[in-house]
Amino acid sequence: MDRSDGLPERDRMLAMLSVMLAATQVTLDISIVYTALPAIAADLQRSAAAAVWVVNAYQLAVVAAVVPLAALGESIGHRRVSLAGFVLFTIGSLACGLASSLSALIAARLLQGLGAAALISVTTALIRFIYPARSLGRGLGLYALIVAIAFAFGPTMASLILSLTSWHALFLLHLPVGLIGLGLALRALPATEPSGHRYDFAAAALTAGMFALLVFGLGEAAHRAPWPRVGAIWGSAIACGVLLLRRQAGHPAPMLAIDLMRRPLFALSAATAVLSFVAQGLAFVSLPFLFHTVMGWSQMHTGLLMTPWPLVLSVMALNAGRLSDRWPAATLGGVGLLLLCAGMVMLAMLAHDASVPDIAWRLALCGAGFGLFQAPNMNAIMSSAPPERSGGASGIVATARMLGQALGAALAAACFGLSIEQGPTIALWVGSGFAVLASTASLLRLRFQPPGDSAVRGRSSGAD
Repeated sequence: MDRSDGLPERDRMLAMLSVMLAATQVTLDISIVYTALPAIAADLQRSAAAAVWVVNAYQLAVVAAVVPLAALGESIGHRRVSLAGFVLFTIGSLACGLASSLSALIAARLLQGLGAAALISVTTALIRFIYPARSLGRGLGLYALIVAIAFAFGPTMASLILSLTSWHALFLLHLPVGLIGLGLALRALPATEPSGHRYDFAAAALTAGMFALLVFGLGEAAHRAPWPRVGAIWGSAIACGVLLLRRQAGHPAPMLAIDLMRRPLFALSAATAVLSFVAQGLAFVSLPFLFHTVMGWSQMHTGLLMTPWPLVLSVMALNAGRLSDRWPAATLGGVGLLLLCAGMVMLAMLAHDASVPDIAWRLALCGAGFGLFQAPNMNAIMSSAPPERSGGASGIVATARMLGQALGAALAAACFGLSIEQGPTIALWVGSGFAVLASTASLLRLRFQPPGDSAVRGRSSGAD
């Protein structure tokens, strides 16, 4: 289909509703399970360390599968992968809700993670076909808005549900949402043309192995596993990567979008995404410990204190998506990430007896900065890739987010290992440094912006 015109208005609304339900499910699941871990551990009579595998299994499945599934979307059509994602995520959620042991729950989480990977791997590719080229930023801004809202209210929703019933209900609530999303997807998602390239199952296995081992090694390093063990894990990841590059050398549409990395705008946009999500990961892991452990706020107050960041992000994301249709993502991202850096520096300098307003405006500044960056950067990544490589670009968007957050969490854990009292503050300082690096990578894109080009014209040339 011709992506330049997008879908008719009515079908566009239904298709975006399906995409937003998918984003809501995946984002809510991530935020509510963190909140529910203590309840799960207590109910199943397992240690907290063992219960963490409920999160780890899901993350490993998502990171391992997102790039292969994005490539599958190019081979068979993005719509089919999204439909499979709804089915897998819904079945996995049902299995989680019925699980009566930790091993059964972990197995169900792996299935649920595969469904989540299928949904997020093709989301931005589908938005590119849902919206006309001139309004792509608006669609991506709406997507970023929904993600931010779901992330903001996930912990509060989880706390409320857990106060009324068991943790099983958190997973069973996904069933009606998944079925509605599947029905809308069947009705309205655009049927994109397959690329015509045969799917390389060996390359898919190597890609999955590389990313799974990389993230697993990060977690082991953060928990101070013996370095020979960590080195062996990372060595295996590197071996998978080398074999992958050799196998796909010269391929017109490699599974891991190395071909797109030859485009400076695409490569710098991807680097900006990874670095910024490292900063975000460091902040989101360290701030609850800062508020609860160091500053002495209750668990309930800690959750409420975190709210200004995602709330302001959600407002800014929608406006930034529209701005990205008129202004270069390089400028929006550079300014936004400098605001994020400033907010994190001021959070790191907070006094232990800081008031709620003192905390709130700093978090709001971080949310505004991150919101100004996120949608325009997604727009830049997708628009700098040709339409037939939308799947590969979409996979990079999802992978950059997951890898950045995983690295941020690992670095935060390492900071905590240096000092229980000062660890959260150290993590915020490290995160502010990554925000500066991300801003620099974003602003470097201005060197590759043709003189006099508008944002829309730049997108059109990048897609040719």
